[in-house]
Amino acid sequence: MTAEIRPSALVVDDEPDIRELLDLTLARMGVDACTAATLAEAKRLLAQRPFQFCLTDMRLPDGDGIDLVRHIQRHHPTLPTAVITAHGSMPTAIEALKAGAFDFVTKPVELQVLRELVYTALRVSAQAAPSGNGSSQPELLGTSPAMQAVRATITKLARSQAPVYISGASGTGKELAARLIHAQGPRAEASFVPVNCGAIPTELMESELFGHKKGSFTGAVSDKEGLFQAANGGTLFLDEVADLPLHMQVKLLRAIQEKAVRPVGAQQEIHVDVRILSATHKDLAALVQEGRFREDLYYRINVIELHLPSLRERPGDIPALVEHMLQNLATTWNCPLPRLEPEALQALQVYAFPGNVRELENILERSMTLCEGDTIRAADLRLPSASQQAPAAASQPDTPAAAPQPLDPLLDAIEKETILKALEQTRYNKTAAAKLLGISFRVLRYRLQKLGLD
Repeated sequence: MTAEIRPSALVVDDEPDIRELLDLTLARMGVDACTAATLAEAKRLLAQRPFQFCLTDMRLPDGDGIDLVRHIQRHHPTLPTAVITAHGSMPTAIEALKAGAFDFVTKPVELQVLRELVYTALRVSAQAAPSGNGSSQPELLGTSPAMQAVRATITKLARSQAPVYISGASGTGKELAARLIHAQGPRAEASFVPVNCGAIPTELMESELFGHKKGSFTGAVSDKEGLFQAANGGTLFLDEVADLPLHMQVKLLRAIQEKAVRPVGAQQEIHVDVRILSATHKDLAALVQEGRFREDLYYRINVIELHLPSLRERPGDIPALVEHMLQNLATTWNCPLPRLEPEALQALQVYAFPGNVRELENILERSMTLCEGDTIRAADLRLPSASQQAPAAASQPDTPAAAPQPLDPLLDAIEKETILKALEQTRYNKTAAAKLLGISFRVLRYRLQKLGLD
């Protein structure tokens, strides 16, 4: 029989009792530990043999854990490294994460937390080798240098457990980036739970995030699991995190730091293991200066920032985006793939796109509905004139001032009017109206439903 090959870990701590305790604990988890008492000894062992992960204390006789993290990042970049920090030393933990540590654990080390960290580290280590499980991942399209840099950063961020703050204007694909970080990381098999913080009523926010016990308030007819519990073992994506009220920011900070939540009406906290990703189109640093967002929470969720460029910063990506979106729409609507005239593509490439990729998708969707036959012309795009674009183009690209999109309701109104005229002309015979509009019956039905006309 072939002996089972057990994973191995490098444990670095100058206290013999802690080294022995971690050695025994890891052995019970099926992991062989190799221990070192100094930074120099750890470097020597790393040069001699491979490890699946490294766990190091912050305080070492000849340096500190961050020195080891940086050394590993330079010489063993695929080796996940976690640091052990003193209780309450959050700035040190954040510094370690920024240096490249994939996670941290605080003293005294809790067995459950250590077990989760080890299993996550082993999954990170296993993913260092190429695998064929990424075919169903979402895509961030574009070959521009900006998007190549974004994709490369996402690959690095996926291996870490550090909180990531995704910034960028509305419609740039922040949730898609968050899903990619989750899909490429060790938590990919667990849940990805997106939360729009601006869409939850203030009075229900605590219950939605942390859950509640039966009878804890009027209407609480049964126990309810919160979104933190739903994301346990996976990723919680806090979209529009800037919209959290201040009292909830305090509770969120505690949940992140303690890795535990207390459901409304409960007496005890519940341990949760989630990775936090957050995003907003607002200037979070400015909100901190204005006192509308807590500085301590800002630094806790913004350990690493990923910025998504606006579409007008990468016009060369528009042809590939257009082709991909039209193909998806044609498949969804079960209709022929439309052809975009060169003048129409040129018009898209010079348009400012205040709504970014999301606006491009909306424009193409409407154009497919309103165009004649299978050809989309420049006029079918219904883009505003240059004078109408000027205010948006002159404003700051990624500030809330650029977010309003008056084009959407305008095009909705035009589309509704066009469809209603066709229905009236055909005495509300939808098949005849679709033919008159030059679209399939399925496309007409889809548009009627989306516009609230069915």
